[in-house]
Amino acid sequence: MMRRINAAGGPPASGGYSQAVEIGRAKRTLFVSGQIPVDRDGHVPPDFSSQCRLVWANVLAQVSAAGMAVDSIAKVTTFLSSRAFADENGAIRREVLGEHAPALTVIITGIFDEHWLLEIEAIAVEGE
Repeated sequence: MMRRINAAGGPPASGGYSQAVEIGRAKRTLFVSGQIPVDRDGHVPPDFSSQCRLVWANVLAQVSAAGMAVDSIAKVTTFLSSRAFADENGAIRREVLGEHAPALTVIITGIFDEHWLLEIEAIAVEGE
């Protein structure tokens, strides 16, 4: 249902993602809003690693609530508050996703709340 595409004529995808992902016959599509580093009690962890792990936990919670799994994630967009977090972000993403390599975009930008160091949105699909 989900086929990774990395064109021979394009740059190689390194770091646990695919240049493109083709979805064949999706039964359901889930659009996950930007998930933030805030827990159910409104707490924001102070460091990037803890925030990143919390954001991924929040993403996976939404995916799971829809009855899908991590391998259903087809596209991830990560918004980082600083380029300084790029390597740690990639390492944690690979830890969370394992061998699964969705299409990926990482954007360095201002984040809505000054205490948040990142935000992640995702698209997940379920096959027939």
